[in-house]
Amino acid sequence: MTNNIIDTIHINFDAQTIWVLNFVLAFVMFGIALEISITDFKRLLKNPKPILVGVFSQFLALPAITFLLILVVEPTPSIALGMMMVAACPGGNMSNFISHLAKGNTALSVSLTAIATLLAIVMTPFNLQFWGALYEPTAEILKDVAISPWEMIKLVALLLGVPLLLGMWVNHLKPELAKRLAKILKIGSIAFFIVLIFIALFNNREIFMNYISYVFWIVLLHNILAFTTGFSLGKLFKLAKDDVKSITIETGIQNSGLGLLLIFTFFDGLGGMALLTAFWAVWHLVSGLILAGLWGNNSVIKQK
Repeated sequence: MTNNIIDTIHINFDAQTIWVLNFVLAFVMFGIALEISITDFKRLLKNPKPILVGVFSQFLALPAITFLLILVVEPTPSIALGMMMVAACPGGNMSNFISHLAKGNTALSVSLTAIATLLAIVMTPFNLQFWGALYEPTAEILKDVAISPWEMIKLVALLLGVPLLLGMWVNHLKPELAKRLAKILKIGSIAFFIVLIFIALFNNREIFMNYISYVFWIVLLHNILAFTTGFSLGKLFKLAKDDVKSITIETGIQNSGLGLLLIFTFFDGLGGMALLTAFWAVWHLVSGLILAGLWGNNSVIKQK
């Protein structure tokens, strides 16, 4: 009975708050892009292997593993679609910072953020539609909502692509100014974004408290699998230990803020979908910082 209810509840998020969330997410991306240059993309030509493994891990391996997890766990349809949404998103806003704390390859992390952000314009809508259509319960939701992939692509391009290009442009023209601004904007905008998520959860605290038990363990398991996917692929392709750390973090820290915006824009804050993604937005910061603490203080991965 409760499982059916969670598919019908809706998280309250008014239009004004959604606009603020849109602005903050774009601002976060702008702050990150201030530290990205054309040189980061040139690394793909000089040493493509880590970049290709990272992109494969994020956009192909993680959605596929998520689909298999859904087949095993059989969550309610809205929670399953929330898992697919999270897996379809690019790396999260904090991944570069956490990679730095973990003593990973920060340059690789930044490059992956830039490339994944551009690819997400097409790959996020594609993965959500592709994997969602393969699972009958989520296919029914997608059919009822009747999302236009083109509309989703336009929104993702506006939220990610435009701020990325603007930030890179400022970095190209005024690199020193960009470096100073990045330190202020990235931390400030991410902090504001986290506060906004907590406010949303507080305003919906009754729903959150009533149903959190249904998503808590799924988010934990899903997040562990995401980290494990990145780590395993990095080791499988015999990457350097710093690269393995960064790819692990990029795969496990997902841009759930983007996922939430897409859910509120196209799915009207659909129950389990919004709840799972909102909890992921909080939890992956905790798990990422724990992992960074372990890796930053100990040589967990031995150099081969």
